[in-house]
Amino acid sequence: MRHPSLVLLSHDHHHGLALALRCRKQALGQIKPMGSEGLRERARELRDFFAASLTRHFRAEEEALFPVMREVVPESDALIEELTKDHEWIRSATAQLEKATGLGKLIFDVGHLLERHIRREERELFPLFEKHVPAEEAAVVGTKIKNILSAPDL
Repeated sequence: MRHPSLVLLSHDHHHGLALALRCRKQALGQIKPMGSEGLRERARELRDFFAASLTRHFRAEEEALFPVMREVVPESDALIEELTKDHEWIRSATAQLEKATGLGKLIFDVGHLLERHIRREERELFPLFEKHVPAEEAAVVGTKIKNILSAPDL
């Protein structure tokens, strides 16, 4: 059972994993419509998901979760650095989804990284949070996450 402070992030992760699978399958021609039409459709879905969820999700992790983890669990620093680099790569890749060339590879790569990234957070980072972050501090993190995720678009 996931800590209540992390439930909203895990909820986003569920949707992200489903999208990551669709991306990989689309790039491999296993989802209709196939070809360039299907790739453009998936690229739109990725851009929409990024705008609607991932922008805030990454912000919540970077501003609320990661700083507390670095402070309370210093051994998580290398993991957080890798997760932050993933965020940067996904931001950059999402901005490239308008391109017509190389779209299949880009969509596959985003799906692959998104899945790996989510699984690392769920299997490595979140258990460290649940084990080491005191209840009071976890509640504060949870409130910050909720506020960021529910904030109106900038």
